[in-house]
Amino acid sequence: MANAHQHAEPGGLGRELDERRADSRRRMLAALAINAVLVVGTFVGALLTGSLALLADAGHVLSDVAAIILGLLAGGLASLPGGPRRTFGYQRTEVFAALANGIALAVIAILVSIEAVERLGEPPEIAGLGVLLLGIAGIAGNLAATWVLARGQREDLNLEGVLRHSAADALGSFGVVVSGGVILATGWTPIDPLASLAIAGLILASSVRLVAEPINVLMEAVPEGMDAERIAREMTEVDHVRAVHDLHVWTVTSGFVTLAGHVVVEVGADRDLIRRRLEVMMRERYGIEHTTLQMEEEAPAELLNVEGS
Repeated sequence: MANAHQHAEPGGLGRELDERRADSRRRMLAALAINAVLVVGTFVGALLTGSLALLADAGHVLSDVAAIILGLLAGGLASLPGGPRRTFGYQRTEVFAALANGIALAVIAILVSIEAVERLGEPPEIAGLGVLLLGIAGIAGNLAATWVLARGQREDLNLEGVLRHSAADALGSFGVVVSGGVILATGWTPIDPLASLAIAGLILASSVRLVAEPINVLMEAVPEGMDAERIAREMTEVDHVRAVHDLHVWTVTSGFVTLAGHVVVEVGADRDLIRRRLEVMMRERYGIEHTTLQMEEEAPAELLNVEGS
């Protein structure tokens, strides 16, 4: 039948997603190696120096390790083929992983804030020089990991989640350096819990978008930068298209946008030709490769007159 058409995931899009995931996987493995070294050194340093800022940074680095492992697992699952029950496969595991990473960041920020407020009353003795040196080492390691991740494809929510962890870590390490420097120069230990609160604020801020974006995907919102009403208007500009209704545009996973809708065409128009023109337009203007269009013929004028009488 010509009035319904479902465009399955094309091979080009599948290959592009696989290549993107392979690149993200390599970058996350490199970042995992860097963070594994950092987490051991930072935790040991926090125990030796007594610094909460350093401990907060260590906890964040540990969450990075967990985030990367989760991201790697999600990327592997997302590459599995679909089946009769899961026709899109496991691609949304990447979205769930990004959401889990965002929630983990928020929890860490809250726990660090609680401990920092408690320590403001009785700041403990802290070895400023050790905190300063470990903070500098942390900045170097986190910047290296962030650089590796930032050169990947940022539309990948899974990679973006890990990158935000790493970038927040670099900022956290800067707070550790400030804390160690002030303690070493002045002996004023309250700077340590204050720096911890600043780190917690940065962590919380970085979690907001990381939680919001996966929720938008799961709620099947129109992708950022697209306007469903504008897309519908542009579709009606194609020759012989009279109207578009029940239009839906959503994201299955990062880089995989889908569109479905009903298209009303003039009586006697070539539905298949119009459908193909609409598919080309969606691909060229918006990068939408997966479309499902229900082609409907406009009701004859005499029938409309009878119904309106």
